[in-house]
Amino acid sequence: MYLFEGLKQKISSYLPPEKVQMVQNAFVLAKEAHEGQMRSSGDPYITHPVAVAGILADMQFDHETLMAALLHDVIEDTHFDHADLCEHFGEVVANLVEGVSKLDKIKYSCKEELQVENFRKMMMAMVEDIRVILIKLADRTHNMRTLGALRPDKRRRIATETLEIYAPLAHRLGIHDMKNELENLGFQAMYPMRHRALQSAVKQARGNRKELIDNIFGEIESRLQEHGLDAEVKGREKHLYSIYRKMKNKVMGFDDVMDIYAFRLIFNKVDDCYRALGAMHSLYKPIENRFKDYIAIPRSNGYQSLHTSLKGPHGIPVEIQIRTKEMDIMADKGVAAHWLYKTNDDDNTSSQLKARQWTQSILELQQSASSSFEFKENVKSDLFPDEIYVFSPKGRIVELPMGSCAVDFAYAVHSDIGDCCVGVRVDKKSYSLSRPLENGQTVEIITSPRAKPNASWLNYVVSARARARIRAYLRKQQTDEALVMGTRLLRHALGSTKLEDISQVDIERVLAETKHDSFESILEDIGLGNELSAIVARRLLGDTDSNDSLTGKVGKVAIKGTEGLLLHYSKCCHPIPDDEIVAILNPGKGMMIHQIGCTNIRKLTKEEPQRVLAMEWDDSVEGDFRANMRIELLNHQGTLATLTNTIASCDSSIIHLKTDEKESNVYFIDLELTTRNRVHIADIMRKIRNMPEVQKVSRHSQYKNT
Repeated sequence: MYLFEGLKQKISSYLPPEKVQMVQNAFVLAKEAHEGQMRSSGDPYITHPVAVAGILADMQFDHETLMAALLHDVIEDTHFDHADLCEHFGEVVANLVEGVSKLDKIKYSCKEELQVENFRKMMMAMVEDIRVILIKLADRTHNMRTLGALRPDKRRRIATETLEIYAPLAHRLGIHDMKNELENLGFQAMYPMRHRALQSAVKQARGNRKELIDNIFGEIESRLQEHGLDAEVKGREKHLYSIYRKMKNKVMGFDDVMDIYAFRLIFNKVDDCYRALGAMHSLYKPIENRFKDYIAIPRSNGYQSLHTSLKGPHGIPVEIQIRTKEMDIMADKGVAAHWLYKTNDDDNTSSQLKARQWTQSILELQQSASSSFEFKENVKSDLFPDEIYVFSPKGRIVELPMGSCAVDFAYAVHSDIGDCCVGVRVDKKSYSLSRPLENGQTVEIITSPRAKPNASWLNYVVSARARARIRAYLRKQQTDEALVMGTRLLRHALGSTKLEDISQVDIERVLAETKHDSFESILEDIGLGNELSAIVARRLLGDTDSNDSLTGKVGKVAIKGTEGLLLHYSKCCHPIPDDEIVAILNPGKGMMIHQIGCTNIRKLTKEEPQRVLAMEWDDSVEGDFRANMRIELLNHQGTLATLTNTIASCDSSIIHLKTDEKESNVYFIDLELTTRNRVHIADIMRKIRNMPEVQKVSRHSQYKNT
């Protein structure tokens, strides 16, 4: 029992005797379960769960969390199962242990799908009970403290996991003590030589700065006393990984990073915090745009403090954080501070509420993501972004990641508003949807009931919520369009046989042959290019003896140009209405339309004729298309302006223009422009030929046939 004595002493200071006894009972079972097991360091395995429980006891966690921490490896590594733990310690503890046990270590290997799936499981377990992830973080912290016994390659792998996932997660939950320790231990394991060199340099620099720090410290205390303010004043030292990251990411020299003096002022009342802010601004001159009020508007993880930057003695930067004692504990412990302040089940700190809101947003991301890869990408981008705060027209504060645009704001307010947004007014002025928002702006979204999400929005939204929602809509749109296109292609391939005349027996047989769950699934796969309509038609008609497609027996498929995401127009030959065309089926992507004589498809036409589908333009084709044109002309003053005006007068727009000198004063001009059809482009070319400077004009394939 000697291993338990230190832990018992910690928890006896805040848990009643009966709860301490319950934790001790969990220790007894854990010790029995792990009997004979050893760690890589050679220590008995039981030392690890005791250390994990000790980390959580330092945060004064409840007895159930401590019991689960002691038992967290029991289900995974011993003969005890969930039912055994339920019988001994109740369902809550058993579920916590099972939740931790399911979180297999995230493995950075070639098995990327396994890695991201485990990440997804970890996030979803956190949504069920946030204590699961807190136990996991404590488990990772102790593993990092004892990393030295492992092989160098394994140390680096675990350190990478820690820096990429666990430290940002601790940061997102506001547990800064743990986040700082995980970052420093990860930094030490990843770059031991850099860590040693930086540690030595920091130690020396701090010694050299002591006199100046003492002077600033004294001036701050004196000014606070003059204003009748009683505060705890502390110097705030940047930890090594923070210094390293600033030097690397911001390309700052060591002296620049260290030449910032940071202090923390801690008070009993919020009112004193604002009075102290005024006192500090009267002591040293504030630096413009460097003040943040996180008391009035807390960060997403519940963090609260006043931040200000000042010009101190000799112009050196002085950073000051001002907060209450409770805020200081929240800043270090984050969501874990809930257990320090909890007086009853209904008592929730702002940190706990913020954490709960974030974990609920994880559920939304999970439901919108199409794969574990996309889910991981969304959550990692959302772990802890820098934030901005903007306002709705009614004064609601909306917190967004730095760099967010109006579309991010619209989705943050409500998914339906995001889906239907068509414009935005910022501070009552017109504003681009793609332009990043700034702190303090008032944002009004303009919506239309007919509007839909646009794929181009993915180029500039930054919030995980917006990206997930837009992608989910585009996937649904693609599925709907694939169903429509697949139905058209199959009807075409069936020729004179109507789709409605196919018997259910034949449909069931084809479903079994193709391993599809439903006929709609087959139609979607035809539309996406994963199944060939001719082969599906042959199977439905019972023609299983021939490998020939039916495309020779039926006419061409007509396209209108409005088919959506599944119909693409080749950039190598730029087909336009009235050109003779074919479609190339691209599995998973739909169809690529080419001119029938395009050199880029000759080889494929011979080797994979089943992927080539005869097409034609519908009589009611709509929209603008792109075409390429090459012009040879004499370059006189004003010629280019005349050329562009001529094209504009034909109701066409220039998308791209490239010039190349052929010989003295003779130029090739390659244009990409919009056109409606062959008649339209012929009219454009005729008017260009009428220019006296033009020697030759022709439709031209992509500049270098790419």
